[in-house]
Amino acid sequence: MAAQDYYATLGVARDASADVIKKAYRKLAMQFHPDRNPGDKKAEARFKEINEAYDILKDEQKRAAYDRYGAAAFEQGGAGGPGGFEGFQAGGAGLGDIFDQMFGEFMGGGRRGGGRGRGPRPGADIRAAVEISLAEAFSGTKTTLRVPTRVTCEACHGTGSESKDHASETCPTCHGAGKVRAQQGFFLVERLCPTCGGSGHVVRNPCRICRGTGTVQRERTLSVNIPAGVEDGTRIRLAGEGEAGGPGAPAGDLYVHVSIRPHEIFQRDGANIYCRVPLRMTQAALGAEVEVPAIDGTKARVKIPSGTQTGDQFRLRGKGFSVLRSAARGDMYIQVTVEIPQNLNRRQRELLEEFESEAHGKGSPESEGFFAKVRDFFEGGKG
Repeated sequence: MAAQDYYATLGVARDASADVIKKAYRKLAMQFHPDRNPGDKKAEARFKEINEAYDILKDEQKRAAYDRYGAAAFEQGGAGGPGGFEGFQAGGAGLGDIFDQMFGEFMGGGRRGGGRGRGPRPGADIRAAVEISLAEAFSGTKTTLRVPTRVTCEACHGTGSESKDHASETCPTCHGAGKVRAQQGFFLVERLCPTCGGSGHVVRNPCRICRGTGTVQRERTLSVNIPAGVEDGTRIRLAGEGEAGGPGAPAGDLYVHVSIRPHEIFQRDGANIYCRVPLRMTQAALGAEVEVPAIDGTKARVKIPSGTQTGDQFRLRGKGFSVLRSAARGDMYIQVTVEIPQNLNRRQRELLEEFESEAHGKGSPESEGFFAKVRDFFEGGKG
C-alpha cells in the first residue's frame, strides 16, 4: 500500500509553520475523533492517519527526515515512526541512523551528542498515551500507567554475566567496532551491532535469565502527574523512565501523550472556553437572566438584554482555562442561539398571530431592511 502524504493528510502546505500544522491537526482530530463517530470505521481509520501524520510533522527532526527521504525514513521499524516510540531496534535501520547521516548526531534512546562510538547501548525511549476529561485537564490530575518495558536484570544486576568476573570477548559480528553497515534503498545505513548492542564485545558466560543483555521484559506501573492547563496533544517527558540500557548505560525516557475527550457542553480554544446556550424566543425578545455552568464547577448568572440575537456573545472574564504553569486564566464566552418554538397549541398560535398583527413588521430592522431592498429590486431597480 502506498505511503500517505503527511502534508496532504493534514491539508497543509509543505512549508507550513508548526502553528499551522497544529491548528490543522486539532481541527481534523476533533472532526474524526472516535467519540464523535461511534462505530464509523472510516472515521476511525482517518483519525489514525491524522495522528500518524501529526506525530511526524510536529517534530522538527522527524519532519526534516521525512522531507528529505519521504516515507522510507520510517520503514523497517524505524524508531519514532508511525509505529510508535518502541525504541531503536538493533535488527533494523531506525530513524536515529538516518539522523546520524543527516546531522552527525547520536540518537540512540533519545540521547544526542557527538559521534556514535562504541559503548553500552542506552535504553530506548518509549511512548504511552493517556486520555483525560476536560475537567481533569482544567484542574490537573494524577493517573497510573502500566507500561511494558525492559528493566535491569535482577539475576546479574545488569552486568549480563553469569559469573562474577564479567569476562567478555570481541564481538564476532562487528569485530569490536560496535557498528554494522547495510544498504537500505538508495542510501547506506550504519547502525548499532545487533549482537553486542554497540559495545564491541559480548559476555563470555552470559546470564541465563537475560542472555547477556543485562535487561529483561517486565510491566511497570508508573504514576504520572498531569499539570493543570494541559492542552490536547501535549507530550510529557519522564526522564529515565524508559527502557533500561545495556550494562553501565543510562535508561531511556518515557513520553506520555495526553489527549482530551470532547465535552458535551464546553469547547476549548487555548485558554478560552465556549458554551453554546439556546434561548427561548421570549427570553431573547424580552431579556432574561440565565444560569450557566463554569469549567471550575461553579455557576454563573448571565444577564441577557432584550433584543438579543442568534450569534450574540457574552464574555465572563477569568472563567476560562488555567494557563499552563501560570496563575492567569482565560475567559468564558456564552454563544447565544435563539430557538423558535415548535408544536404550538391553539392559544399560543393566536397570541403570536396577534403579536404579528400588532407589530406590522416593526421591531425587526434586519428583516425590514432586507424586504425593502427586495421591493426596490422588483419595482424597477434590479441593480
